[in-house]
Amino acid sequence: MNKPPSCGNKLLYLITVDWFFCSHFLERAKAARKAGYDVTVVTRVTDRCCPALQNDFNLVEWRIARRGIRPWRELQAIIQLYSIYRKEAPTLVHHIALKPIVYGTLIARLTGIRHIVNAPVGLGFAFASRSMFALVVRPVVRLALRFFLNPSQSRVIFENEDDLGSAVEGGLARRDASLLIRGAGVDPDAFQNQPEPPGPIRVVMIARMLWDKGVREFVTAARLARNRRVNADWVLVGAPDPDNLSSISVEQLCQWQAERVITWLGHRDDIADILASSHIAVLPSYREGLPKSLLEAMAAGRPVVATNVPGCRTLVIEQQTGLLVPPRNAKAIVDAVERLVAEPETRKRYGQAGRQRVIEHFSTTVVEKATLALYATMLYAQDHETR
Repeated sequence: MNKPPSCGNKLLYLITVDWFFCSHFLERAKAARKAGYDVTVVTRVTDRCCPALQNDFNLVEWRIARRGIRPWRELQAIIQLYSIYRKEAPTLVHHIALKPIVYGTLIARLTGIRHIVNAPVGLGFAFASRSMFALVVRPVVRLALRFFLNPSQSRVIFENEDDLGSAVEGGLARRDASLLIRGAGVDPDAFQNQPEPPGPIRVVMIARMLWDKGVREFVTAARLARNRRVNADWVLVGAPDPDNLSSISVEQLCQWQAERVITWLGHRDDIADILASSHIAVLPSYREGLPKSLLEAMAAGRPVVATNVPGCRTLVIEQQTGLLVPPRNAKAIVDAVERLVAEPETRKRYGQAGRQRVIEHFSTTVVEKATLALYATMLYAQDHETR
């Protein structure tokens, strides 16, 4: 009897930082290991690395900088990656985000690794920002993706329909080699649909503290809400990300809090409790892959207000699970929040519909099955080619 495709095959994940893997890919790695894969994770290791990644997987440190491109530093990272790929000799590689896609695909080709999965996960600062630097870098990123995103025998995972369509139409990926797996998924059992708490309405934004997540618009909306005497508390949850060019300084966040415009709680691990004590979740992002914070809010039965941009509009069905607003528009945010503050039955209806949507389409089980099916399909093709 033939062994299933996973048996004896080594799967290597390449990603720039450990904490993002822990929050978005750890459950898939666990599912792959359970399916019989020998799993290695190559990443920069930080003090935010989760114990499960450190203790349960073959973790290899990669000296890579997420921010900027300094030629000598990048060359050193590429050389180190070549050594890692030669030593680990994976059967299948899964590259996550832009630098891993470019560097990982290059090294995979040089070391004879045939089966490559590339996951852009949102396309990042270069495509979301309007800064001069982003405008200069964007054509270079597009050129790199044209060469490395979807070489022969590779597959590309997109998190939303907009990114998939744009990549195919722009010649960055082949349609028959592209597939949609919607984000990291969420365990609905970890976010119980609890009744709203008593007291003032709590409006929460859970995200990294980045300008392109729409933090400025959230704060401006909070100011407008105060001027309109909307009875709600506005709360930011999340830490700055110094490696990201769009990161907001701690000083700026503390200044907003000192003005009593918002409450800033910083990084928190008790997101389920945060959502249980909140009434409305807001994400005014400029662009997303598929935002986990919205998934979690919907799983917790909370109505959401999000921008009508790639990623967010994949999740939010207008006037069914929440409200969509134009990006970079604080007035539209406060208009939507004010409506939900005034309509408790609407909040309840949107929250229930959102949770059901997550259970049916965005649970970790759905994401894990789709990812493992892709791996198996690629390895099954390999088995037939070598017979």
